[in-house]
Amino acid sequence: MPDNLPRRQVLRTAGALGLGAAAAGALQTGAEAAATAAGSPDRVAAMDAQRGHGRLDIRKDPFGTTPDGQAVDVYTFTNGRVTISMLTWGATIQRVETPDRHGHTKNISLGFDNLPDYAALSPYFGATIGRYGNRIAKGKFSIDGNSYQIPVNNGENALHGGTIGFDKKVWKAKVVHTSSAVGVAFTYVSPDGEMGFPGELTSRVTYTLDKQDNLRIDYHATVAGKPTIVNLTNHVYFNLAGEGSRSIDNHVLQLNAAKYTPVDAGLIPTGEIAPVAGTPFDFNKPTAIGARIRDDHPQLVIGRGYDHNFVLGAADSDGVRFAARFWEPDHGRTVTVHTTEPGAQFYSGNFLDGTFQGIGNKSYRQGDAFAFETQHFPDSPNHPNFPSTVLRPGETYKSTTTYTFGTK
Repeated sequence: MPDNLPRRQVLRTAGALGLGAAAAGALQTGAEAAATAAGSPDRVAAMDAQRGHGRLDIRKDPFGTTPDGQAVDVYTFTNGRVTISMLTWGATIQRVETPDRHGHTKNISLGFDNLPDYAALSPYFGATIGRYGNRIAKGKFSIDGNSYQIPVNNGENALHGGTIGFDKKVWKAKVVHTSSAVGVAFTYVSPDGEMGFPGELTSRVTYTLDKQDNLRIDYHATVAGKPTIVNLTNHVYFNLAGEGSRSIDNHVLQLNAAKYTPVDAGLIPTGEIAPVAGTPFDFNKPTAIGARIRDDHPQLVIGRGYDHNFVLGAADSDGVRFAARFWEPDHGRTVTVHTTEPGAQFYSGNFLDGTFQGIGNKSYRQGDAFAFETQHFPDSPNHPNFPSTVLRPGETYKSTTTYTFGTK
């Protein structure tokens, strides 16, 4: 078992899941299996060294076992330049390996090297979020006059699908390997009533990496029996200098949004759609994330930094929007985001507090990473002026987001 995962932590994990010591042992065994799984730096480096840029490959390895006996696997896929590792636990992006402007490769996403930490400690690192990404006020909403209650897990509000969201489920996985891209299609069927949501929802989320360093995420969902609400996203955390290396204050952000949705003290949108002009929320011109993060703007005080939904600019003829571009000037890595979604939550890692260690025994502290979650707006079911998130039987939910990795 890794030195950074003592038995007391395994027992804490078991307690968080409502398990006893025997089940904790099962988690501990899973952690030991993860120590030799694909996705470790040495295994990934060896995989990349055998092939050049543009050659697509994928491998599956065990990552651990849940207390109820479900195997969790890690899929590592590469184009010879960028390498992605993903878990069947939560359809989670565990690692993103990219080179800097000098060709030096590092992992730029936050995560863990063992299953127990994902189960008990993870603030959604790299996870696929559902049924409803972001917050629902007091966990309540209604459809066609019928009221529903989601378990609250963020103060008095429901966050990212309630207490046991899609991030804590083991997804079915199928390899996708074509001449132009490689990756994994993940599927999860959420029964009617799970976490209080109506209807049986079948979700398929496909992650593919192509030869041009684009990580594409295609979301697809249908519901049976009753209408429901759906807002799927991914919660990958990035630090383009390398995970656990420093704060992201010097990262430069260009964000294609003229408006954003202000929030109340519980980070629930007030319903207002406000202009960013003249505020610290205006990133239409490339600006360092840390340049204004400590301003006394009331919204920055509420969020302890940026934790807000931005209303993205107009889509092109294919329905795709340029959403944002992040650049870390010291190493030159960039990530550019395009999406079909109308909004995106920009989160500056305000609630990372250094109390747990990530990959490589690195503590993640406040401001050590950013997340950029493409989405429909938070609490949309309770704001008629927001884009609707209702999905009805016979309809299909579709959404696409692409992260393009590069240097300059």
